[in-house]
Order: sequence, then C-alpha cells, then structure tokens
Amino acid sequence: MTSSLTESVHAWRARGRFLTIAGRSLFVVDAGPRHAPPVLLLHGFPSSSHDFHQIVPALERDHRVIAFDLPGFGLSDKPTEYSYSLVEQAEITTLLLRHLAIHTTQIVAHDMGTSVASELLALRERGLLPFEVDAVVLMNGSVHIELAQLTPSQKLLRSRFASTFVKLSSRKLFGAQIHRIVSRSLPESALDDMWCLMNHKDGLARLPQTISYVAERTRFWHRWVGALTRLDVPALVLWGPEDTVAVMAIGERLASEIPGARLERLEGLGHYPQLEDPERVGSVLSEFLRTARPRQPMPSQPALLR
Repeated sequence: MTSSLTESVHAWRARGRFLTIAGRSLFVVDAGPRHAPPVLLLHGFPSSSHDFHQIVPALERDHRVIAFDLPGFGLSDKPTEYSYSLVEQAEITTLLLRHLAIHTTQIVAHDMGTSVASELLALRERGLLPFEVDAVVLMNGSVHIELAQLTPSQKLLRSRFASTFVKLSSRKLFGAQIHRIVSRSLPESALDDMWCLMNHKDGLARLPQTISYVAERTRFWHRWVGALTRLDVPALVLWGPEDTVAVMAIGERLASEIPGARLERLEGLGHYPQLEDPERVGSVLSEFLRTARPRQPMPSQPALLR
C-alpha cells in the first residue's frame, strides 16, 4: 500500500497516525507541544495535508499543529459510499477535534479548505460548534465561486466525460494543469508528491465525487459568505496573486467584507503559496497566529442551540 509513495510522503506519513473517526480511517499529524495553542490546517482539492509539510516546522515552535487528510484525499480512506459534501467534511473535522480534546483553535485553510472553514464558522455563528475559533487564515480559495476561473480539468471532472477523463489522466497531464495555476518556483518533486497521493487508495476514481464541492459553493454561498462577513475574530487573507483559478479579486473581495481582515499579497506566488515559498509563508503565518488577539466574543446563543 505504501510502496508507491514518494520519499517526502513517506516522511510525512511517519509524522502522523491513523485515527478512526465516524467509521473512517483518517491520517492525522498532531505536532508541536500538546499544551500549546492549537492551529488546525485544512487542505484543498485535489491534494492533502502534505501541502503543509514544509510550514509545520515553523508553526509547531509556538503551536500544537493539527493537519489531517479529509476523507477522499491523501492517506485517508477514499470510500465510494460517502457524500463528499463539505458539510459532512466539516462534521468529520468537528468529530476529529472532539476526539483530540481540542476546545479552541486557530484555523489556516487553503483552497477547498476555505469552504470547510466557512461551514465551521457558520456552525459557530449558530452556536452549534463544540469548539471556539480564535483566528482564521484564508489562502487562495474560491469562496466567491462567481469570480473563480476553473481549469479545463475541473470542468471536465464536473461533466459527463468525467470517468473517461480520469481513465486518461497521467502525471504529465496533471503537471500541465498545476503549472497553469502556480508560479515557476513550484518544484517537480511537489507535483510527484501530489500525484502519488491522488493515486493512493484508488483516489483518482474518486475525483468526480470529491469535486462536487464546487457546486456547494454556489448552493451554500449565502451561508458561507454570510458567516465570513459577520466574523468577529482576527482574520488574515493570505494570497498568491499569480493564481489563475482563485484569482486575486477573490482575495480582495474577502478582505474587504470580513470585518477587520488583513490582506497579505504574496507577490510572485500562485495557487499553492505554502509549496511555492514555504519559508516566506511559514514566517507570515507564524507572526500572525502568534500575535492574533480575539476581539469581542460572540454573543451568547440561546441554550436551545448549544
């Protein structure tokens, strides 16, 4: 099962463990001092928690870092009988943090993970989240789906040709698609890591299911964007402006509508800032998370909603 993994993925796997949450085997990295302030890392599509492997060392100096693969991704289970709804992915996230006895956390979310984070914030707003959120970082995610520029691959995976496209997929084709959305600084080894994890546990066959989240960004637009516009904790919008999918206009819109949000443009970087320049991104994240201070607490919710 692990023989086809790259050296970097093998090393990442060695840092984590497998936990059974809601009947699913999840790969989880729990790094840093156990009693340090937690930070939850939420990955994007079609990759995994491995996207963060180079910035975890910077974050774990001051934080307990939780990074895991959502069902359908990375080293976690990739079941056929699963909705792959981001609502369910948020529920899995909540159950994982409950299992780890985490009662408050900061969140760093990338790509698809920004919508998982938005669902968590919508639950929080309604008094239905069993943990508190102290700060939020959003990175290159098409929360404003109406502004996104989907790649040809994303469009094909959402079409009636999805199964055929998956069968014809190759490392070369995958690399060409990723190079459309990142800067030139992304090494080929990073693409090798992504490709092997996508193939792990027959993950390519799940792509037409896992990409269903794109439609949910329209369906739950008011719920998710609404929660962000009413956010009352420190927020950082950290964006690679060379991204041709989650374009800079999305980051600018988010920064303008999230109360008190700070916008940081990572000039020269694209869709995967944490892989393109991990030292720079790790430094920015560490500084923000270390100094973020909560503003006014959320108003108390009726006991019925707790």
